[in-house]
Amino acid sequence: MLLDFSLEELNNYVSDLGLPKFRAKQIFDALYMAKTLEEITNLPKDLKENLSKDYPKWEILKILESKDGTKKMALKLQDGSIVESVLLKYKYGYTVCVSTQVGCRMGCKFCASTIGGLKRNLSAGEILLQVLIYNKILGGTIKDRKVTNVVLMGCGEPLDNYENVTKFLTLISSPDGINISQRNISLSTCGLVPNIRRLADDGFNVTLTISLHAPNDEIRKKTMPIANVYKIKDILSACDYYFEKTGRRVIFEYSLIDGVNASEENMLELSKVLKGRSCHVNLIPLNSVKEKNLMGIERKRAYYLCGILEKNGISATVRRTMGEDIEGACGQLRNKLGGAV
Repeated sequence: MLLDFSLEELNNYVSDLGLPKFRAKQIFDALYMAKTLEEITNLPKDLKENLSKDYPKWEILKILESKDGTKKMALKLQDGSIVESVLLKYKYGYTVCVSTQVGCRMGCKFCASTIGGLKRNLSAGEILLQVLIYNKILGGTIKDRKVTNVVLMGCGEPLDNYENVTKFLTLISSPDGINISQRNISLSTCGLVPNIRRLADDGFNVTLTISLHAPNDEIRKKTMPIANVYKIKDILSACDYYFEKTGRRVIFEYSLIDGVNASEENMLELSKVLKGRSCHVNLIPLNSVKEKNLMGIERKRAYYLCGILEKNGISATVRRTMGEDIEGACGQLRNKLGGAV
C-alpha cells in the first residue's frame, strides 16, 4: 500500500513507473490529505488507474460522538477488516488513539480488544491512515495539522507488531509528512520485555506506557496472561533501560478492578515497587465491557488510593474517563462495530 511508503520510497515507486519525480509529491500530498483516489484532481486518469491496486481503499462505517465531545470511528479497510480509533479533545489540542492490530492476542481479561483473538497486524500505513482521516475531519492539512498528539492505545499490542509500528513512528514524525514529534506520541504495551529494549536500542523516544494493573505477579496473572511470560521485575528492568537510553520517564497504567487490585495494601505495595524510579502512575477506574464480569471502583475511591501513592512519593493521577458512553474509553475498543448509535 502506498501509504506504507516514505516520500523517498514513493519517489522510487514513481521512477519505476517511468514517471517524473513531481508525481511522487502529488501522490504523497493526496495520501496525507486522506484523499480517496476519486478525490484527486491533479493526476491523469490513466495514472490513477495505474495506482488503483496500490492506493489505499477505506470506508468510514460510523462515527459516534460522546456527550463529552470524544469521537469514535469505525474504519473498514481494503480487506474488509474493521478497526476503531478515537479522537479526544483536550485544552492543549487533539489526540488520536490508534489501533495497531485487528484484534489482539494478549488475552487481558478486562479488555474488549482481545475478544475473538488476533485477526492480523495493521501495516504502518493503516495505522497512519487513522490519524490522517481525523486530521482531515478537523480541517487540518499537511503543514497546518490539527492533530497534536497520538497514543497507540487502541486495539492490539503495539510491540507485538513491532516492524509496522516503528515504521509508523518514523512516517508520522517525518518532516516530509505531518511531522508529529515522538515526544508527543505515547506507546502502550502490556510488557513485551525484549521489544521494550529494542525500541530504545533502535533510537525511538516516544513516551513508553506500561499496562501494569497489579503490584505483584500473582495478582497480575489473574487478569493478564502475559504475566506468565514476563515478571514485573523484568518489565521494570526494561523500563529502567529505556529511561537510561532516552531520558523519558515511564508511565504506568493501572486499571482499578474491584476486589482484584484496588486495596490500600495494593497501593502501598505498588509504592514500594516503583520507589526511586522516574515514573508516573495513571489510575483508571475500570471501564465496563459487557462480555466481562469485572467491575471498576468509584472515582472517589480512586482519588483516595491516588493519595496513598502520592504520600509515599509516587507521582500519580486519576485519569479522566472520556468516551465511555460510546465504548470509546480505555479497554473498550474492538475490531468490529461497537457502541451505541
